[in-house]
Amino acid sequence: MIGFNVPPVTGNEIKYIAEAIQNRKISGDGAFTKRCSSFMEKRFDAPHVLLTTSGTSALDMACILCGLHAGDEVILPSYTFSSTANAVILSGATPVFTDIRPDTMNIDETKIEAAITPRTRAIIAVHYAGVACEMDTITDIARRHGLFVIEDAAQGVMSTYKGRYLGTIGDFGCYSFHETKNYSMGEGGALLVNHDSDLERAEILREKGTNRSKFFRGQIDKYTWVDFGDSYLPSEINAAYLWAQLEMTDDINSDRLRSYNRYIQAIMPLAEQGRTELQSIPDGCVHNAHMFYMKLRDLAERTAFIEHMKANDITAVFHYVPLHSAPAGIKYGRFYGEDIFTTAESERLVRLPMYYHLDESDQDKVINAVMSFFE
Repeated sequence: MIGFNVPPVTGNEIKYIAEAIQNRKISGDGAFTKRCSSFMEKRFDAPHVLLTTSGTSALDMACILCGLHAGDEVILPSYTFSSTANAVILSGATPVFTDIRPDTMNIDETKIEAAITPRTRAIIAVHYAGVACEMDTITDIARRHGLFVIEDAAQGVMSTYKGRYLGTIGDFGCYSFHETKNYSMGEGGALLVNHDSDLERAEILREKGTNRSKFFRGQIDKYTWVDFGDSYLPSEINAAYLWAQLEMTDDINSDRLRSYNRYIQAIMPLAEQGRTELQSIPDGCVHNAHMFYMKLRDLAERTAFIEHMKANDITAVFHYVPLHSAPAGIKYGRFYGEDIFTTAESERLVRLPMYYHLDESDQDKVINAVMSFFE
């Protein structure tokens, strides 16, 4: 069976984990944590990067740092993972779902402004499949209405928008290093803090409400509980695993792009015949080959396609059920405007196997199975 995802392994993970153990430092903020954060700050031109226990916890922190509370509203796409909405709900605010663009499956920036009310405090831009939202428009809307912008760039590490890395454009950026992502630490993530004025509170929030980070930098002689916080700091073991990925950043990115481009070359003729639709990459966007998806005619054809691939020992999967139609979405949020594309497009989308070191012979089997379905 050709699996949908294989977690990335570069070869140095065990070596670095052993080094962390030998250093007698396996809790967070050790040498590997600092190495990972420093690398991302320099590589992505990010003011401050804090490793977190997950992409979800990075979103939680971002919402808390925006000062959200009961009665507030946050605009976000319905086509996203539950973590995006859960972070809003955890803060006490209400998620207001809007429609998506069918070409990128990202939030439709033209629908945002009409959804703003006096209670709106923030916009969450989810960069689906590592392809950027229309950030110039989104940040302009936010600036004119005094709103925060949170980038859910869980799938967007190494992707750019007009030369800027995703996660560095809004007020806060959130990465995921889950095992399904391009770079992994098993479970983990990172919060990008893009304004110096937010850093101290972000550090306190991550360190259980204490000013421990300042203590370890020698800025104070003892640390204490100074504000609300939680445990958002991952262990050195996780950071050591991630460092083995980050030092191979370009190799992993290039390898995934090779696989992506092989899919494109093989399947594009079907798209040109109108038999399927492929991912659209807008001008000014550079993606990271996080996934390869196709769109079938409708839900029935997608179901038949997934069964066909399974019969050929290949795992193909669909993605999110729109949050506004899920039980929790109905309970906690609301949809603004008309659902023109969110549900219809989500029912057509299917993802093919995509991971680091996808064997070309396996990829050929996937391509041949795709072709045989349409025959």
